[in-house]
Amino acid sequence: MLAADLSPCAVLVTGGASGIGLSTARLFARMGARVGINDVREDALAHAVAEIRDSGGKAFAVAGSVGDAKLADGIVKDAAAQLGGLSYLVNNAGVSRTDTPIPPSDLAGVSEDMWSDILSVNLIGPFRITRAAAIHLRKSRGAVVNVASTAAYGYPGSSLAYAASKAGLVNLTRNLARALAPEVRVNGVAPGLIRTPWTARFGPQWEERSVGLTMLGRAGSPEDIAEVIVFLCAGAGYMTGETLRVDGGMG
Repeated sequence: MLAADLSPCAVLVTGGASGIGLSTARLFARMGARVGINDVREDALAHAVAEIRDSGGKAFAVAGSVGDAKLADGIVKDAAAQLGGLSYLVNNAGVSRTDTPIPPSDLAGVSEDMWSDILSVNLIGPFRITRAAAIHLRKSRGAVVNVASTAAYGYPGSSLAYAASKAGLVNLTRNLARALAPEVRVNGVAPGLIRTPWTARFGPQWEERSVGLTMLGRAGSPEDIAEVIVFLCAGAGYMTGETLRVDGGMG
């Protein structure tokens, strides 16, 4: 059963200053949770925290990049200190490092630096943050949700490096669930096309093609994914190690 009142709970959302992360932070805050919002963009982070506080929510800024191995422990320590512990962790931070989708045939278009940046943020980042948060999550018998992508299952992504990072995250989700059981549940969500500034830069043709693959005939919203993330954290008590595709029925 999904608890309607999450006021006893403390949540850290990485990459939480926009898109899916911000919608998730807003929903947790509306349900009473204390929310730590992490992001590398300090201006966007300050705006997100102010917005939630102005709406009566409890939000706190936790700056830093999950892609920096030296910062992960500090991000979690800062969050836990401000929030008074940690009940849930949402590993949402991610990068594509391209403003134009790179087709799989363009092997030269994916540089060594691009691989390194994408894997450090999208795959190793969630591991770093979860490892640092494990002591708090075990104490609260909490939950982790990793935000993957339908690109993990062979659907079009921004690049083959991005798709590989998300496929790795699906596998990591399963193994972190084993590592942290039975005290902590670890699940994932794999969004399809979600209409955010992140995807808007790929252009209307990209969206039209992606929508054409769905049964529902529309792009998703960040709120669509936020609802599932909150369910996987605060409900789904007998579910762990799984990744839910939330993609409008992509065929």
